[in-house]
Amino acid sequence: MPAEIFNNNFRVPSSRAQWHNYNGGMYFVTICTKNRKHYFGKIINGQYEPTMKLSKIGKHLQTQLKTVGEHYAYAEIPLWVIMPNHIHVVIMIDHDKVPYELRNVEDNPHQKSPQETNKIQIATRKQSWLSVIVRQLKQSVTCFATQNNISFAWQARFHDHIIRNSNEMNIIAKYIEENVAKWAEDRYYN
Repeated sequence: MPAEIFNNNFRVPSSRAQWHNYNGGMYFVTICTKNRKHYFGKIINGQYEPTMKLSKIGKHLQTQLKTVGEHYAYAEIPLWVIMPNHIHVVIMIDHDKVPYELRNVEDNPHQKSPQETNKIQIATRKQSWLSVIVRQLKQSVTCFATQNNISFAWQARFHDHIIRNSNEMNIIAKYIEENVAKWAEDRYYN
């Protein structure tokens, strides 16, 4: 994969599918903490099965996952699991409800559309709505940690998988449901 140059620095090219604009659909997303540090809590052995005991920052993340639809009318997170050092979420984006097409906004700074009056819209005009949601989740948790003097950092970027059919969705739902119980087998376990 050839390196790209941006502002005279090399950077890793996006791993997002070039044939898909990420402005509608269902996605299985994994976001990790920096160096896979256990910021979100710990897995404890319950009477019948292991459970995830959330830390203060893990509880804040859970609240953010529950309320995504209140901030972004086009998005829903119906399934998620918070693990000690990462999260798995299913993000559904309703293309018919997105405010505008982010990738189709002109780059000409002299011809801003009325929709670009908001600084956040200007900053995100080249990203997908999926990236906007993930960035908001990461930013919210980071701000919470800073405000509460909690050491915290995310790994750069995130992994996503486009969910193409109900069979894939069923496999992912089962994986999310069983993730805590299978923590010792998890590739992010450390």
